[in-house]
Amino acid sequence: MSVETLYRRVNDEYSTPAWLYDGLFKGWFDPCPLKSLTKNSVDGLSIEWKGDKIFVNPPYSNPLPWVEKAIEEAKKGKTVALLLKHDSSTAWWRMLHEAGAHFLPIMGRLCFNGKPAPFPSVLVVLYGKELASQ
Repeated sequence: MSVETLYRRVNDEYSTPAWLYDGLFKGWFDPCPLKSLTKNSVDGLSIEWKGDKIFVNPPYSNPLPWVEKAIEEAKKGKTVALLLKHDSSTAWWRMLHEAGAHFLPIMGRLCFNGKPAPFPSVLVVLYGKELASQ
């Protein structure tokens, strides 16, 4: 079993490192909060995302529905930032690229719960005003 499989097997929910979230995305709407931080389960895929700035740290095991929703919301003029696994071999990466997303690779490995991830991460930003004008 790969290190990545073991990493995911324990739990697929990892809180965004504080330096990243507090430093860049504090106050942005989060449609994908950790279940442990919310009293009620939030289904961020079935609601309209509030505000004009959204930050999403989706489950790394299945980001596709979150990417699809992010593109949908960005077309409404919203700016959406996603914290994703850096994997350019996926369909969701291609979709983001085709939607005009900006890819900001994170140098080194992010640490989740005090342990470095077994994969690199990337911030992907969809600027809604750019998509809405197309």
